[in-house]
Amino acid sequence: MKKSFVVLLHIGFWAVYFLLVLIMVSLYYRSGLYASSRESRVMIALQNIFLFALTPSFISFYLYYFLLFPKYLQQKKFFLSIIVGVLISAGAAVIAYILHRYLIESGYVVDMDQGGKNGRSTAIRVILIMTFIGSICGAVALVIKGFITWFNEIKLREILREKNHEMEMALIKSQLDPHLLFNTINNIDALILKDAVKASGYLNRLSDIIRFVLYETRADKILLSQEIEYIEKYIALQKIRTANETYVHFEVTGSIGDKRVAPMVFIPFIENAFKHTNNKKLENAISVNIFIKDETIQLICENKYEAKSAKQPVGGLGNELVQKRLDLIYAGRHTLEVNRNNELYSVNLTIPND
Repeated sequence: MKKSFVVLLHIGFWAVYFLLVLIMVSLYYRSGLYASSRESRVMIALQNIFLFALTPSFISFYLYYFLLFPKYLQQKKFFLSIIVGVLISAGAAVIAYILHRYLIESGYVVDMDQGGKNGRSTAIRVILIMTFIGSICGAVALVIKGFITWFNEIKLREILREKNHEMEMALIKSQLDPHLLFNTINNIDALILKDAVKASGYLNRLSDIIRFVLYETRADKILLSQEIEYIEKYIALQKIRTANETYVHFEVTGSIGDKRVAPMVFIPFIENAFKHTNNKKLENAISVNIFIKDETIQLICENKYEAKSAKQPVGGLGNELVQKRLDLIYAGRHTLEVNRNNELYSVNLTIPND
């Protein structure tokens, strides 16, 4: 929601509230109970109503708005919200009352009871009334803040859906890199003459990968088992290009169950590892570990590379696009650490278990 509209909402509320105060001033003026002259009646009413109504209302409204709603109510701490709300309203009332009495006794304001000697005897009643007024204004603040938050969340979901779709399409295009397809097909073609059965198995894996990328990634979340199956097939296809059985280490620790993740959330980092590992004769040149816990899923992907080679980027999509996609999907609930140490490049990604 635009800031100008939010400002207008606040101005509109205080305009209506101030109008109600003016109506009260008018009633005090017509009653003629607090002073003999017209001017003094108006001034006394204005002074007292400002302290009595506006001060606790203003304090309560903005503490409810900026503190109570985001810190307690939005976090679904309903019982604490009630307690904190009452404390805020009561505190605002006490502050307003103390300020009121100070100004009266200092001679800046004339008390409504013509002298103020009886003011302290009604302190509790006055504070309770001001607490009630502050609570009403606080409730209005919660409604306004809730409406603004609800509206912003709708707009944010629309933006996230659109941006996420664009980034996933970019991710899909990157995974359908013609070089990967051509190299894999050529390797399978060469394998056909040596072992037709094995070549057929690799061809089926390639077909499954293409089908997964084109169709399964359309959903916002997929089963973690599908994501891991895709990674296994991707690694298997990459291993065709080397006779080194220990070239890649891939391990999954923990119970997969029915856990769900965003589609292809891990593959950019694994793809990047294969892209920048030149020496295929090294043992465990690429190490991919997935740790599944109760609340999080962690990927640790490491690959060895030649220090003399060009600097290694984060992934085929680039660091910025990968990070943006994670930010859109998990909204700050993830951690991503990328380290380059001598000839070892490592990525540590932790996402929530949804």
